[in-house]
Amino acid sequence: MLGLDQIILRLLFGTILSGVIGLEREFKHKPAGLRTNILVGVGSTLVMIVSQYFEFDPARIAAGVITGIGFLGAGLIIQDRNEVHGITTAATIWVVSAVGLAAGIGMYAAATATALIALLVLYFFGNDRLRKSIKLPSNKEL
Repeated sequence: MLGLDQIILRLLFGTILSGVIGLEREFKHKPAGLRTNILVGVGSTLVMIVSQYFEFDPARIAAGVITGIGFLGAGLIIQDRNEVHGITTAATIWVVSAVGLAAGIGMYAAATATALIALLVLYFFGNDRLRKSIKLPSNKEL
């Protein structure tokens, strides 16, 4: 079983990684910002920690969390006329949950690498940046 120091370390790790991703979303004024991302990340971390104390497969718990987060993300997607908004935010929430699960099981390298990849994708592949770099037409021109 995990000691209190390991539990706290994993919770802090999940909080920090999900918080960094949440900051990026907050700076872009997205509906799921810092608080939402931290709550999803640390909640997923805790669920994974707690799952290790029972006699069933922690992978089943992780699958349940990911499914539940998928429903939460679906609630963030809004269709407005010919445009769909919130898909990236929903995907970000899903990734933050996976980062939290990895932190909760003690897979610090995987959690960190995934958080960094998510940040790079969110920053460098934003709609405006991507369109300008490869000269794609805007949504209105399509």
